[in-house]
Amino acid sequence: MSEHQTVADVPNKKGTLSGFRVLDFSAMIAGPYCARWLADLGAEVIKIESADGDHMRTRAPMREGWSSFFAHLNSGKRFVSMDLKRPEAIAIAKALAKDADVLIEAFRPGVMRRLGLGPEVLRDINPRLVYCSISGFGQTGSASSRPAYAPVVHAASGYYMATLENQEDTERPANSGIPLADMLTAVFAAFSIQTALLDRERTGQGSEIDVNLMDSMMNVMAYEVQAAQFPLPNRRPVYKPLRAKDGYVLVAPVNARNFQNLCAATGHPEWADDPLLATNQARFDHWDEYMRRIETWTRGRTADDCEAILMAAGVPCSRYRRMDDVIKDPQFEERRSFAPVRDGAGKLMTTSLPFSLRGRKPPVGSHVGAIGEDTASILTSLLGLDPSAVAKLAKERIVRTS
Repeated sequence: MSEHQTVADVPNKKGTLSGFRVLDFSAMIAGPYCARWLADLGAEVIKIESADGDHMRTRAPMREGWSSFFAHLNSGKRFVSMDLKRPEAIAIAKALAKDADVLIEAFRPGVMRRLGLGPEVLRDINPRLVYCSISGFGQTGSASSRPAYAPVVHAASGYYMATLENQEDTERPANSGIPLADMLTAVFAAFSIQTALLDRERTGQGSEIDVNLMDSMMNVMAYEVQAAQFPLPNRRPVYKPLRAKDGYVLVAPVNARNFQNLCAATGHPEWADDPLLATNQARFDHWDEYMRRIETWTRGRTADDCEAILMAAGVPCSRYRRMDDVIKDPQFEERRSFAPVRDGAGKLMTTSLPFSLRGRKPPVGSHVGAIGEDTASILTSLLGLDPSAVAKLAKERIVRTS
């Protein structure tokens, strides 16, 4: 296997999910990212797109007509394009589902059923199918039909207001372009799919999975869920950016030993005996004063110096970095945290899964295809269609081949 090939590219190479076939009917972020991770683990993932393709194919950053963001979410898959409004395409989808292990969809609740591809229909065809539905608010409940993207769920879940409560000198919730709800849901979807596959090994039966952005956000806000039930008299202490000469640092002395080390490293041993700071509870009770004192020290030094001095003393600390600096950190190369991916515009780097198995990182599928790139090969090799039949389907715009 060459240095650029991966489990997803080379037949018969053993990934943890080698031998499993996944049909990815999803678009945007949560579903595609979940399916990409399954591909990284060795599954054969077939992405089903419309003739226009996943909307993320046009999302910046763009290079020569190819989206690197789309590539990040969809590497290592095979790409089929068909018009699911046509009965012939539905028949193809059912045929593919007959021998699939997993199906992922992220339409609004009810859409797959209206297409004739609901879980009842497909699991009647294939009882071992694990059918994972991803939505904003779930497949059931009064909010299930609400349209939802990550920022909407961030607002609806209380996440934005929870972050506002931790800010100073502002009355407006912060803007955020990071689709946290999508990313969390991708994690929970992948986790639930693998749980369902394990359950299938024990029972012989597939499952229907209902995973959604709203519940995913609830699971990341454990403190807020509890504080809403049992309100505290004072705001929770939170670490905050402290001014340095040339930027900001975050200093997090979370326990008594960290505090003792902080006192020594900053040249303030007297803080250890000050009644305002001497105990954990005292520091919590006088949090603003605690942070102010540390900032009197950080203000006189560069962010790099603050980080180096405090980390050497055993005090957790980091300067605030931008991503263009972060990705150059040699730690990532040492741990193989990034991997090369290639699409029609050339090479880019994407993140690897953040864990290793038996000391080995799951390899990333290095190829990102065009819309319908694999339609003909999949219909002929998996469904046994004659090339002339595929050509006829393409001519009638039931499928798209590239």
